[in-house]
Amino acid sequence: MVSSIRRRLLVAAAALPALPAFAQSRSLTCGDLTEAQTEGPFFKTKTPLRASLVEASSKAPGLIVAGQVLSQSCKPVAHVLLDFWHADEDGEYDNRGFRYRGHQFTDAEGRYRLVTNVPAEYPGRARHIHVKVQAPGQRVLTTQLYFPGEAGNRRDGLYRRDLEMRITSGARSEGTFDFVVEV
Repeated sequence: MVSSIRRRLLVAAAALPALPAFAQSRSLTCGDLTEAQTEGPFFKTKTPLRASLVEASSKAPGLIVAGQVLSQSCKPVAHVLLDFWHADEDGEYDNRGFRYRGHQFTDAEGRYRLVTNVPAEYPGRARHIHVKVQAPGQRVLTTQLYFPGEAGNRRDGLYRRDLEMRITSGARSEGTFDFVVEV
């Protein structure tokens, strides 16, 4: 009896469609849209087109953030605008220029790659990176990406575990995150 139930469960599970692997710390299905969050007080328009926000004078460690933008049906979304900004190594935002600010577009497979320095915590907030994501002809998704295992996560009322990047360490830390958007 138990083995026939087990066999039916295994057959049913094998018939389920395969879902792509996601980089977030919580597994999502493609139907789960990335959660929106506040843009905060420091967003600026007309950022430069660039995939590197590295500041040579920064003493902060390097960071690469990469992933894909996917539709709710798990298809890569090409030419999506991603506008990134974050605090510097002292927890301050550049409101006069464009330090740690820039935008880029996904490639034909919905991939993006940002090279930057690890931001410091902004007072009262967990360490995070802001991003606006806009698929062609669609509404803008404004959200924030968080670093796992940070003490500041527990005290930040905006922090959401679903928005954590998966971080791997090496010569330069690498964070991965896949966005799921309406198209």
